[in-house]
Amino acid sequence: MSLKKSLILIAIVLLIDQISKIYVKTHFFLGEYVTVFNDWFKILFIENEGAAWGVKLSDFLPISDSTSKIILTVFRLFAIGGIGYWLFDTIKKGASKTLVIAVSLIFAGALGNIIDSVFYGVIFDHSNNGNVATLFSAEPYGAVFHGKVVDMLHFPMIDTTWPAWVPHFGGKRFSFFDPVFNIADMAISTGVGFLLVFNKKAFNHKS
Repeated sequence: MSLKKSLILIAIVLLIDQISKIYVKTHFFLGEYVTVFNDWFKILFIENEGAAWGVKLSDFLPISDSTSKIILTVFRLFAIGGIGYWLFDTIKKGASKTLVIAVSLIFAGALGNIIDSVFYGVIFDHSNNGNVATLFSAEPYGAVFHGKVVDMLHFPMIDTTWPAWVPHFGGKRFSFFDPVFNIADMAISTGVGFLLVFNKKAFNHKS
């Protein structure tokens, strides 16, 4: 797979990711949702200030949320540099198409979320208290490197209560699948899935 085709794939993923995020950010207030299919697929607008699952370094280290955010964003920038080099090297060495597609998806997803982290704090105002954000606002909610990642895809396929007879969990709420994510996250997960499922095909003798 050529570099040109890889860049086209990356551009498509980034375009879909950013269009969906900007639309949700400028049309939904924080916590607002619409049901797409019954009760198992919803567009739910939330913002993620941390890493996966909303985890922040400040949850574990004696540092402020602001410092935690900067460290995380800088780490992501170094990570995307490494992934970019891996992709270029993979294409240069003529690796399998499966590997190039997988790394391209991972790169596109990582870059999509980095755009949020780096720039969204200075181009949007707040999405809280029922307020719908404005793009290129004169009063942005943050600074460079302090942006929040926009998530909106929610698949609560099971939302019920444990039977009373179940030890410890009886009567408590049980739901699957709770995490809310975005197109960039889907690209990363798909790329990693390709590497796991098609491992032998991806890492052939050339790779």
